[in-house]
Amino acid sequence: MPQSISPEQFCSFVNEIETQVGRVIVGQSDVVRHVLISIFAGGHVLLEGVPGLGKTMLIRTLGQVLELKFSRIQFTPDLMPADITGTEILTDQDGVRAFRFQPGPIFANLVLADEINRATPKTQSAMLEAMQEHSVTVADQTHRLEEPFFVLATQNPLEMEGTYPLPEAQLDRFFFKVNLPFPQADDLVEILARTTGAETPEAHPAATGADILAMRELARQVPIASHVQQYVARLNLATHPDTSAAPRLVKQYVRYGASPRGGQALILGAKVAALIAGRYNVAFEDVQAILPAALRHRILHRARTIFNRLHDPLPGDRHRGLTIIVTLIRP
Repeated sequence: MPQSISPEQFCSFVNEIETQVGRVIVGQSDVVRHVLISIFAGGHVLLEGVPGLGKTMLIRTLGQVLELKFSRIQFTPDLMPADITGTEILTDQDGVRAFRFQPGPIFANLVLADEINRATPKTQSAMLEAMQEHSVTVADQTHRLEEPFFVLATQNPLEMEGTYPLPEAQLDRFFFKVNLPFPQADDLVEILARTTGAETPEAHPAATGADILAMRELARQVPIASHVQQYVARLNLATHPDTSAAPRLVKQYVRYGASPRGGQALILGAKVAALIAGRYNVAFEDVQAILPAALRHRILHRARTIFNRLHDPLPGDRHRGLTIIVTLIRP
């Protein structure tokens, strides 16, 4: 049984984790917050951004701060499924030959799937069972993964050379998809100062695997009112062009809307967001704050030319993309 913690301890853990991550990662506070919300909700995260924005560094830092068994998988076009899950190897002991399972790098608490969209679809699909069932099946034998288990994957924009789009089924397994923006001028100055100076900042452990499991358990216990659940259902339905609740932009540009996993992500993520805000109940604002990260990768567009129109715009722009859904679907 996982240990129990109070809402106050939950907030204390989050603040200390964000403080330690901030010793290494400059800015990107919204990105760090969304990644932590996903972890405490028990989900996986897909980070997208051009090379050099610190995606891999962020995940490595989280591995240090959370004191978890860390594993990195560098995805390349020649990577095979067995390179991820592991394989059966033939052993010879005292003249007796037998097959023994050799675990792959997926057997860790925190798995960094670096540049996941540089591998072929066959290899990408090898992650499906691990992400959904927290287990791996090799040679008809199922091997459970140690809890907590989560995948933090990075990918480059699809327009870049040498990338393969992730299968829709695998995209849906990611709790959040978080886009990394280019740093602002002040943050860029600080990044240059930290990375070119004589001293290298280090993060210190702030939580353990047992703490994370306890935080997940507490998050699921947060109550949510029926009218907030109905609001989430309406938001989910509004992404489907064949429903009456869909805005005109959705009917015009969307082929398929978010699956029920999108609604689950909205509710679980909102529960964690409420705890971080110091509340033990879910408000409409908690749902709206995580909506883009929870749904942006679950909406299939009719044409890539309108890709940016359906993804959340700059903060404050209430006339494009998923922000339109939030605006039109009232609580």
